[in-house]
Amino acid sequence: MVLLEENKQLQHRVEALDRKLEESQAQNCDLMQVISKREETIHTNQVRLEDKSRECTVLTRQLEEALEEARRQVTHTRERAASKEKSTQSKVLDLEAQLSRTNSELGQLRRTKEETDRRYQSRLQDVKDRLEQSDSTNRSLQNYVQFLKASYASVFGDSALTSSFRPPSPL
Repeated sequence: MVLLEENKQLQHRVEALDRKLEESQAQNCDLMQVISKREETIHTNQVRLEDKSRECTVLTRQLEEALEEARRQVTHTRERAASKEKSTQSKVLDLEAQLSRTNSELGQLRRTKEETDRRYQSRLQDVKDRLEQSDSTNRSLQNYVQFLKASYASVFGDSALTSSFRPPSPL
């Protein structure tokens, strides 16, 4: 009987251990499912991380290219602005030189005009003086001619004066 008792106890123990084993296996199965789900989640997250990493790499490269392009454009714009500024300064200097030359020419033309006006006025005055002298000489000569006529008339008579001034008759 002792053996039977012992056998029953062992049987109970085996049954208890079987239940524990089943519970452990069920728990193990549950844990395996959890682990599988977590591994799947980890794998999904790794795939997403790799996708995001590639996307980030692409975006970083695009950003670097955009920054480089922006730098090139800024450099190009600065160079164009500097070139335009230099060209504008050159044009300003040319225009200032041209203005200076024009002002100089204008001053020279004014001086030439003033000199020409002075010479013209001087010559005009000379011509007026000579005309006046010529008029005076003409008047003197006319007076002298009148005097000679009067003298001739008084010496030779009036008829001789008028006959000598008449045109010859066609007959």
